[in-house]
Amino acid sequence: MESQFYMNNLWRWKCGLPELGPKQFTPLQDMKETEWSPEFEQAMRNRLVFGAFRYGKMGHGSIPPGKPQYDRVASIRARLERFERTGNAEWLVDIANMALLIYEEHVHPNFHFRAVDGDDEDSYHDKIVKKY
Repeated sequence: MESQFYMNNLWRWKCGLPELGPKQFTPLQDMKETEWSPEFEQAMRNRLVFGAFRYGKMGHGSIPPGKPQYDRVASIRARLERFERTGNAEWLVDIANMALLIYEEHVHPNFHFRAVDGDDEDSYHDKIVKKY
């Protein structure tokens, strides 16, 4: 029980949140059902399907031949600025889809996945700032 308490509270301690007691934990299956947005996912899927007609189908592991290439990172930055200015959530859906396409099509020359911890120099956890 003691090790479970430690593991369940580790991220809360790192983020400066109060710890949870043993009876306060939500079962993992419940978390899998609540920590997602079906509405957001549907909006992403709708736009990806429409985008496939306009720009070409998504590649898996590479960009399909003949598909136009865009600077998606710059596009993400521009869309984030538009969201911050307008509050229009459509820009968030576009950002998520751009990130998905970057992930799936491996466009970065050094593409890889390495999970980082809060103590890692590449971590963003200590840079999170409350705004709203």
